[in-house]
Amino acid sequence: MVEPKKALLASAQAELKQVLAQLEEAKSNLKAVNDKVAKLEADLNAAIEKKEELAKKSADCTVKKERADKLIGGLGGERKRWEETVQSLGVDLMNVVGDVLVSAATVAYLGAFTSDYREVMVKEWNELLITGNIPHTPNCNIHTTLSDPVKVRTWQIAGLPSDELSTENGLIMSKARRWPLMIDPETQANSWIKTLEKANNLEVIKITSATYLRSLENGIRFGRPVLMESVGEELDPALEPLLLRITFKQSGQEMIQLGDSLIPWHSDFKFYMTTKLRNPVYKPETAVKVTLLNFAITTDGLQQQLLGVVVSEERPDLAEAKNNLV
Repeated sequence: MVEPKKALLASAQAELKQVLAQLEEAKSNLKAVNDKVAKLEADLNAAIEKKEELAKKSADCTVKKERADKLIGGLGGERKRWEETVQSLGVDLMNVVGDVLVSAATVAYLGAFTSDYREVMVKEWNELLITGNIPHTPNCNIHTTLSDPVKVRTWQIAGLPSDELSTENGLIMSKARRWPLMIDPETQANSWIKTLEKANNLEVIKITSATYLRSLENGIRFGRPVLMESVGEELDPALEPLLLRITFKQSGQEMIQLGDSLIPWHSDFKFYMTTKLRNPVYKPETAVKVTLLNFAITTDGLQQQLLGVVVSEERPDLAEAKNNLV
């Protein structure tokens, strides 16, 4: 009785072992399938992310392309202007020698003269340029060569008269190396300088003042502009080092001697001089130390100034349009 049961037990155990082996094989196959599914899901997620990234890049490229098309369309009309500008600059470069020659001569020699005499001299210089075959812009002058509309407009806002002579004087003053001495019987230049340098703490002095040298010393030391009013036909010899800008180094610092005092030189210092004399006579040794500028009003200059006032009062729209263009 026992033997048949043992045989049945052995058979059952063998069958169990076989079933367990099949179960392990099934589990192994299931694991492999699950791993494959997980890998496919990961690949799917990566593909979806890549698709979304490419879609975003495509949208960005589309937007950039639309903007580029608009930009190209907007700048397409500028091509002609750029070509004309390049051509104009090329011509200016060829003519720079003659243009600068006339402007430099104007700065050096014509400041003390009236507008009529300046026009005659500039015309004569242009004729000499033609005779000497020197490249230059036809009818070149200091306005066409050195004028900056924005800077000129700033001067006019500060009170510089709008006539051509005053603008020319402003250009000469801004380019000259010597300090300006302005012939200003109507005090227009005086008022302009006071307004122009007001924000820089301009100090106004007179040569008749007993303390004017001390005021000059402070201006030189702290870099403040100084305006000397009512200058006569003779300048104080004590001003010569200042007029000639005779500076020297002492202990690594730039110094200047004014009278008996040694003063540190400040690079921001500016010095202006005005005289109310209508027709002063300065000695050559004085004239070469300053830049003489004639601000005396002439008939033509007065007409130009009055025209500017009339336009501002009667047609403010035109005046505003002019300012906007600048």
